[in-house]
Amino acid sequence: MTDTAAKRLLLVHAHPDDETIGTGATMARYAADGVHVTLITCTLGEEGEIHVPALAGLAADAADQLGGVRIGELDAACAALGVTDHRFLGGAGRYRDSGMMGLPTNDHPRAFWQADLDEAAGHLLAVLREIRPQVVITYDDNGFYGHPDHIQAHRVTMRAAELAAAEGIGPDKIYFTAMPKSVLAAGIDAFRGAADNPFAGVEQVDELPFGTPDPQIAARIDGTDQYAAKLAAMRAHATQIPSDSWLYALAGNVGGEFMGVEYFTLAHGERGSGSGPYGWESDLFAGLPAAEVPLP
Repeated sequence: MTDTAAKRLLLVHAHPDDETIGTGATMARYAADGVHVTLITCTLGEEGEIHVPALAGLAADAADQLGGVRIGELDAACAALGVTDHRFLGGAGRYRDSGMMGLPTNDHPRAFWQADLDEAAGHLLAVLREIRPQVVITYDDNGFYGHPDHIQAHRVTMRAAELAAAEGIGPDKIYFTAMPKSVLAAGIDAFRGAADNPFAGVEQVDELPFGTPDPQIAARIDGTDQYAAKLAAMRAHATQIPSDSWLYALAGNVGGEFMGVEYFTLAHGERGSGSGPYGWESDLFAGLPAAEVPLP
């Protein structure tokens, strides 16, 4: 690191591809603006499905080599997003993908779900000491949708931030990924009757297991100028996002709002000035000092 750095953003995600699907436009926007963007990925995603038939033998119940492929996919995705600082929590392979909640894979001795909280938080604390980000992004306490690794990423991030605050180097703001109910409702309406409807069987937004009431959203980050970068990053994750994925259907039908704009709730820090009926911030650094912050 240089002696000084301006804006610094750190994101903590569970698996390769989570960064792109949930925050790719935000990462690309801030990277393009010259912000130092650091991505921490907690596992290699070894338990993921494989949508490239030629690689089926790499699955967890076969050769168990998918994680190595996903390292390369993450490298390519970050390159597409313009992010050059990406790391695995504790080093590549330190923690294993736990699989979905309730599966036997949750009990694997290296599963992230089984990780000692303070040990894992210590790995992240070391990065916080180095980078000193003003803004951190992770998931809420339900991991957005209940995946054990997402929940654990939340716990580890909040514990590391607590330890960093005790040292006087905690982030100024911590955000959680979110999706406003109004946006989900628009998606349900847009896809109603479509053959590739990702909301099939859902009539009302409250039937979904996620979704945040609009007044609880703190920030709306417009990354539509980096929309193409997010799509390129999605394509980089070929084992996880097939070419006929409903995500690409979203991209084609209502892509600007669903794929190029991302939303967050504020879990820690003071909310900056915003606009619209709920005062949503348009910048995660809103309200923070503009001056560069010296690093040790």
